[in-house]
Amino acid sequence: MSVLVTGVAGFIGYHTALKLLARGDRVVGVDNLNAYYDPALKQARLGQLLDLPGFTFVKADIADRAAMAAVAADHPDIESYIHLAAQAGVRHSLTAPFDYSQANVTGHLTMLEMARANPRLRHFVYASSSSVYGANTKLPFSVEDRVDQPVSLYAATKRAGELMSHSYAHLYRMPTTGLRFFTVYGPWGRPDMAAYLFCAAIVAGKPISIFNNGDMRRDFTYIDDIVSGVVGVLDNPPPVVDGAPPARLYNIGNHRSERLMDFVGHIEAALSLKAEYKFEPMQMGDVKETYADISAIERDVGFHPTTPISVGIPKFVDWYRSYHGV
Repeated sequence: MSVLVTGVAGFIGYHTALKLLARGDRVVGVDNLNAYYDPALKQARLGQLLDLPGFTFVKADIADRAAMAAVAADHPDIESYIHLAAQAGVRHSLTAPFDYSQANVTGHLTMLEMARANPRLRHFVYASSSSVYGANTKLPFSVEDRVDQPVSLYAATKRAGELMSHSYAHLYRMPTTGLRFFTVYGPWGRPDMAAYLFCAAIVAGKPISIFNNGDMRRDFTYIDDIVSGVVGVLDNPPPVVDGAPPARLYNIGNHRSERLMDFVGHIEAALSLKAEYKFEPMQMGDVKETYADISAIERDVGFHPTTPISVGIPKFVDWYRSYHGV
């Protein structure tokens, strides 16, 4: 199978491409290598992919219609899409809102149009986010819950992507599946995420910011579990049943809501260092707790996460030490 992976130099995109290539798929990877975080990390991930058989890289912006049309023309054998490219980060959306409309709305629409025009299209899989649940208090979060009250622009743009994808499934019978990711961590992770931020600060002897005075919980999900779910979903496109649009949404998480301070404790233990805490109030646009109901993806795809934070955090810390020469 030939698969287009957008955001291929990103955290989840890199690991997903590795998995697809390892099983013999051809991967066309697209990324604009922007500077939201250090491009050197993106280049390092990409460097791990470039020499692998079956991999082709194209530097392009998904919101650039001409560039993506050229990708389609140059690679007519593409059958499926794993669309992961996006402008991430809740807090960054408070200061750079147009980055989100460009990447997450215009870019998503460009990708839908690219897939719609493909006569070989088998499946369009795309990244959403647990952020769409906003300030919901019913736990665990279910794909059946209302998601019409986002508390950040980032969440609103990810929900917009879900709605656009559903409309394309309805109008054009495009098989689409959205994945609501829950706090992904692991080797080669993003520097703006908790595991990396805490690790970097502790190693440097700097205080770590603990928001909502530590009274937070997250469904931390290890990258290998995430990738197994992404690839499992890719291989199971939704059918048209009784005229309903072939559109699905899944939560993809660990189905465990962990205390933030326990997560920090595992990082301290793996580093053999004690953190200095700087307790702060809840940040604008943030939520107190996330917890994924994964029954739908378990039922349809056989997804079963297996990595608790007690196992995943030491693996991340080992990678961090190696990558930074600590």
